[in-house]
Amino acid sequence: MADERQFSATQAPGCEDDRTGTSVETLRRAILDHLYYLQGKVPTLATHNDWYMALAYVVRDRIMGRWIKAVETLEKKETRMVGYLSAEYLPGPHLLNGILNLGICDQVRQAVKKLGLDLETLVEQEEEPGLGNGGLGRLAACYVDSLATLRIPAVAYGIRYEYGIFQQKIKDGRQVEVTDKWLRWGNPWEIEQAEIIFDVGFGGRIESYHDSQGQYQVRWIPDRVVKGVAYDTPIPGYRSDSVSLLRLWKAEAVESFDFQAFNVGDYYGAVQEKISSETISKVLYPNDEPAAGKQLRLAQQYFFVSCSLQDMIRIHLLSGHPLDSFHEWFAIQLNDTHPSIAVAELMRLLVDEYLMGWEEAWEITRRTFSYTNHTLLPEALEKWPLPLFRQLLPRHLEIIFEINRRFLDTIRAAFPGDDGKLAHLSLIDERDDKYVRMAHLACVGSHAINGVAGIHTELLKKTVLRDFYELTPEKFLNVTNGVTPRRWLALSNPDLGRLITSRIGDRWISHLEDLRELENHVDDPDFVRQWRQVKRRNKQNLAAVLRERTKIIVDPDSLFDIQVKRIHEYKRQHLNVLHMLTLYLRLKKDPKMAVTPRTFIFGGKAAPGYLMAKLIIRLIHGVAAVVNNDADVAGRLKVVFFPNFNVKNGQRVYPAADLSEQISMAGKEASGTGNMKFSMNGALTIGTLDGANVEILEEVGRENFFLFGLTVDEVYDLKFRGYHPRHFYNSNSELREVIDLLASGHFSNGDRNLFQPLIHSLLGHDEYLLLADYASYLEAQGQVDLVYRDQEQWTRMSILNVARIGRFSSDRSIGEYCKRIWKVEPGERRR
Repeated sequence: MADERQFSATQAPGCEDDRTGTSVETLRRAILDHLYYLQGKVPTLATHNDWYMALAYVVRDRIMGRWIKAVETLEKKETRMVGYLSAEYLPGPHLLNGILNLGICDQVRQAVKKLGLDLETLVEQEEEPGLGNGGLGRLAACYVDSLATLRIPAVAYGIRYEYGIFQQKIKDGRQVEVTDKWLRWGNPWEIEQAEIIFDVGFGGRIESYHDSQGQYQVRWIPDRVVKGVAYDTPIPGYRSDSVSLLRLWKAEAVESFDFQAFNVGDYYGAVQEKISSETISKVLYPNDEPAAGKQLRLAQQYFFVSCSLQDMIRIHLLSGHPLDSFHEWFAIQLNDTHPSIAVAELMRLLVDEYLMGWEEAWEITRRTFSYTNHTLLPEALEKWPLPLFRQLLPRHLEIIFEINRRFLDTIRAAFPGDDGKLAHLSLIDERDDKYVRMAHLACVGSHAINGVAGIHTELLKKTVLRDFYELTPEKFLNVTNGVTPRRWLALSNPDLGRLITSRIGDRWISHLEDLRELENHVDDPDFVRQWRQVKRRNKQNLAAVLRERTKIIVDPDSLFDIQVKRIHEYKRQHLNVLHMLTLYLRLKKDPKMAVTPRTFIFGGKAAPGYLMAKLIIRLIHGVAAVVNNDADVAGRLKVVFFPNFNVKNGQRVYPAADLSEQISMAGKEASGTGNMKFSMNGALTIGTLDGANVEILEEVGRENFFLFGLTVDEVYDLKFRGYHPRHFYNSNSELREVIDLLASGHFSNGDRNLFQPLIHSLLGHDEYLLLADYASYLEAQGQVDLVYRDQEQWTRMSILNVARIGRFSSDRSIGEYCKRIWKVEPGERRR
């Protein structure tokens, strides 16, 4: 094989172009070419990472061909463009996704094999881009994929974080945060656009003057300026000639080296500006508890928003359109409150830099932006202290004050004497030290406001954004989230994808609604048998990974009961633990009790400063240490925590799940997307009527969903009447026994104090009503146990979950944004 690898990479006459060709021989030759000329390696000395990089450049070449064609097409016709502003993106590894969307899976595999290599080994070399934290970033990445697949001209803007949020290690049952150096080996997918650079100011002072026409104008003179440099990653659509652009901004110093400081011996001072400027794009989500962390986070948000808006104005003017038509050619989506400073920044650019009148600028701004809200938690609606805002963005605070003044004047006219309404709607929270309410700014400055699940949107109207809904109900609408079936089924679960394609063809990959045709095969014994075989292979694969990562051996024939998501009290991982402990105690009392063998699998990161979430991780490991070593429950209960859950690991987890835990308290989860990924891969859901669970249940059928728990109305009623968690503790003997065992130190090596904060929280106030939902949850879990014993019924329910999940494609979501909000026409998709 070594000799084969060293065949000449020279292109023979009549061969395909090495940059665009897709035959096996052309791909093989191109890989060698990139290995030689970009990696500077000969095959005999090349590492697996060298080969991965060479292959990645080969795939990127073929994507770039489509990107150039897409740009040329856009130049020839006039069409509205989408600008997507998000502080997070979690695209996951690019290599396999690019190969799949280009339609060259078989050719690449054969080309790599001819070089004596294994494609899976090369795929494992890819570092996952550390550009996001959880569901918000993953959703944004799904939407970028769908924008390309639907052939919608779009640029997704964000920050090129040098370090991701953190790599999660587990030491003695505790989460340890390790720096995520995702760029350490380079990133073959990005292209630095060294000439696309914008200055971004901070601090300073404001001067007023009159221009040559005698008009009053304002000039902002920042005391610090950094420059944003564009880094582009092309995202290909599925078998489409369209490519979306992920444009990320890196912060750099305007002057990176001070020779005067260096010459007088101040060596640190010579590079101080470089260090200070680059800090802005250094790390995703700095700890914002200290004042410096808050300032950096606000600086990050303004930095990427300013660069992005300046870039869109540049593109607009280059196209020959006048600036007063900006809103006709750009639709800008604010993905949650993080980029909402864009409202004030666009006003500043139009009024201060381009000398546009206030009323005209405000009309353009309002018609350009739309706002997606992703939370019902009031504390998650960002607010910035006025002193911090004034120090960092003095001109923007002036603009926000003026927006607020004009806005409140309209409220006073409509609701004379209603000071309460003024206080609720104001962009400034006048209480305590005073704050700028960023969600309010987004609501006032946008022409559309959407929630991300039906129940979420209705709750927005009734709770955190009620006053805005009552004022402008026509702005509000729902667009339920979706996930891309390319990554989350075709790529993550190739065996299931092939089985589905063997029955209904492969059109489902870009038209997920076609999965309905699987209902015609639900009674086909051969199809059912193959379906079950695919699931078992996926479970075997996950079991092997768990053994490698955690040293815990699990049984693929047990029920894989999985909860993977960000660790948070409202997501109620500890309710899952209470069920585990109940089963454990039942088996301890009656070792001969009939029970379906279960493997409980958890995964997810806790925010570094969120002590209760980190204690839940410690609890899971404490329970695992006891349960996994107790002979009385051996072979029937096993507990595993899968560390460092991310997109790459998710691609292993979702296909292997039997049961999907979606158990947040009703009214807290905006939508969720993990619930969709699990169902798309044939897992059955146990869940509350929260977020998108409601719509998943409606689609798959109540009989194919394990429902439990209080409804939103029942939650509000219980809290209104006065919730007393100790009542449930005292009246339910099993619950009391579980909590008492937890308090005894049985799962903490005799330390009675370790889990006391958690127990005190549950018995004291139990904000997320675990004890109230405990009995209902156990009853639903009992149904899970019974149904799983009947594998024919379970498999039928699994098939129907996949067959009826088509509505939750991100293609459908983006189609709705296009039609109802952006007013953009999607292109023709591959049929």
